[in-house]
Amino acid sequence: MADKLYTQLFTQNRELSWLKFNARVLSEATDETVPLLERLKFVAIFSANLDEFFMIRVGSLFDLLQMKETTIDNKSGMSPQEQLDYIYKAVRPLYREKDEIYASIERQLRIHGIYELNYCELDQLEQKQVKHYFKNSIMPILSPQIIDSHHPFPHLQNNSIYIATMLKIKGKEVFGLVPIPSSLPEILSLAGNETRFISMEKFLLEFLDDAFDHYQVLEKAIIRITRNADLNFDDENFEVDSDFRKKMRKLLHKRKRLFPVRMEISNEISVNFQKYIYEKLGLKQEQVFLTKTPMSMKFAFQLPTKIPANKRKALTYKGFKPHFPREVNPKESILKQLQQNDLLLSYPYESMEPFLLMIKEAANDPNVVSIKITIYRLANKAKLVEYLCAAAENGKDVLVLIELRARFDEQNNIDWSERLEEAGCNIIYGFENFKVHSKICLITKRERNEIKYITQIGTGNYNEKTASMYTDLSLISYDQRIGQDAAEFFKNMGIGNLEGIYKHLLVAPISLKQTVIKLIDEQIALANKGHIFIKINSLTDVDIMEKLKQASCAGVKVIMIIRGICCLKPNIEGKTDNIHISSVVGRFLEHSRIYSFGTGSTQKIYISSADFMTRNTERRVEVACPIYDERAREKIRHIMEAAEYDNVKARVLLANGNYVKKDKHKLPIDSQQLLMNDVEKEEAVIAMKKKSFLSNKLIKKLQHIFSSNKDNFFDQSL
Repeated sequence: MADKLYTQLFTQNRELSWLKFNARVLSEATDETVPLLERLKFVAIFSANLDEFFMIRVGSLFDLLQMKETTIDNKSGMSPQEQLDYIYKAVRPLYREKDEIYASIERQLRIHGIYELNYCELDQLEQKQVKHYFKNSIMPILSPQIIDSHHPFPHLQNNSIYIATMLKIKGKEVFGLVPIPSSLPEILSLAGNETRFISMEKFLLEFLDDAFDHYQVLEKAIIRITRNADLNFDDENFEVDSDFRKKMRKLLHKRKRLFPVRMEISNEISVNFQKYIYEKLGLKQEQVFLTKTPMSMKFAFQLPTKIPANKRKALTYKGFKPHFPREVNPKESILKQLQQNDLLLSYPYESMEPFLLMIKEAANDPNVVSIKITIYRLANKAKLVEYLCAAAENGKDVLVLIELRARFDEQNNIDWSERLEEAGCNIIYGFENFKVHSKICLITKRERNEIKYITQIGTGNYNEKTASMYTDLSLISYDQRIGQDAAEFFKNMGIGNLEGIYKHLLVAPISLKQTVIKLIDEQIALANKGHIFIKINSLTDVDIMEKLKQASCAGVKVIMIIRGICCLKPNIEGKTDNIHISSVVGRFLEHSRIYSFGTGSTQKIYISSADFMTRNTERRVEVACPIYDERAREKIRHIMEAAEYDNVKARVLLANGNYVKKDKHKLPIDSQQLLMNDVEKEEAVIAMKKKSFLSNKLIKKLQHIFSSNKDNFFDQSL
């Protein structure tokens, strides 16, 4: 394997790369071609991303500081403290930028009759009404508290919002605190024809004096604490046969009490006030960030529902519903249809429904022997669980490998595991030191005394909500070669064997990384005739980066679409000259993983659950599946080219780690819009065919245009 001591010549620190990515998310909020309310959502997404970054990545750096030996980053040579110093310095201007963008969006929304108001902007009658509402509906559920010898400083919950205040009574100053109850809505809507509201944070800040009616309020501010949430689930000592769900519950309780890594505050406060809070929370000045934006911005996703439909249309994306694929007839047996041809679903352009219908049908098919599936994340409401439970209740052998350590979805998965177990499903949890992140489902049927397999392998979770928001690929195949490997995979999962041998599937931690490196070597042997295309979310694995550098030096053309973290610097002379990297951030979250090696008839294409991160390639169970079906291969090639030629939402990564807009070709190409157009045009042709509006000759011509990659790029009109 490659030397772990990497220079800064062609690699960069992952945390700093991630901050550049999140800055890209924030920049979408400035794009005037994006509807205003969607731009507001991008500010909210940026903020949520930053919350998780501090909880996990910054938290993990603080953990490293506690170790006796200093850990040096193998991509930048930076110590944990140097990384923290750089992070806190780099984040501060992002806060200022976020505040400016939010203020600009808020001003523009007012033009459309949407107002986020301050209390002073209300007329006298409205002020009287909201004051009455506060006293009768809110004040009774508040829990104001002073801090003194009889009232100790409370534990501040992670990412909960509080109003902190300095009070005075009988010449003595005391600290006061009011938690904002999570049961309250984030915004208080006002009556009237226009959409007018006050954020609950500002509303409670205005009436703080009423909560401390015997005190003089000297200073007040809204604050929010972010705590380290980077739990190592294998650090705790448990009995070997202890219940894993109980272990997880204990660790989730521990997460709530980990130390603070960041504080956000709504306004400037005095030095004495600062000193008091910092000392109580163990924070330093550089860990505190002033923000004029609401601390919680979940309301950005509910706001469109509070706006009249005619106005909402102009301020949000044009409605788009995932289409049911034309290859599948929902009125006929899904299982029988899938035995004829492989089906590749492309989310969110196509619906997840065919997969769900397949599971539902399998649950009731007397010829189906078993259903086996790995689950990482599920929606809060999941048809999939209903169908799996029905299958178990119908006497099918249902095996569900559910990963309880899916970060921030742990409790949800614990709840689902109990529901599945109660229905009679066989539940397993994977491995002590390896998360199971694969997305694979196997249906076993008995046909004429023979065992046959239908296998589904995807790049994303079985989450019915995110399937309409994330770009992912899902292959459903009757190819018995893939099915036999899938059967071997589930056998190995059941007996705790991570060293299984597979003929077609690439399975981490044993064969995925090694095979990828071998496939890159094959392209290196072709020199300037070699071609590699990789679409993933993150790249941090030093061995793969070293091998890609070797490919570049050999003259291989390397095209990479990497949405988030990228520790590899492209276009470094003599090292990564032939590597071209771009990132696409758009309406949908880019989440599909595609690996392609070579071109033409020798091209090898895989879809996978794995990014090229060390955690994925070495410390998780991941699956990559070869694509053998030619229709599916063509579909993936089209997706690859759409991403490669995107010059609207794509940004090019430069050698210095910054991203810049692409030079536009003769027509702008938005890869996501293009793929939406494809399914909509195809449906339009099918609808017209049903009504006999077009001749068969013209229909065939139009279908040929829609299936042609190049024509789709540069001729988007009928």
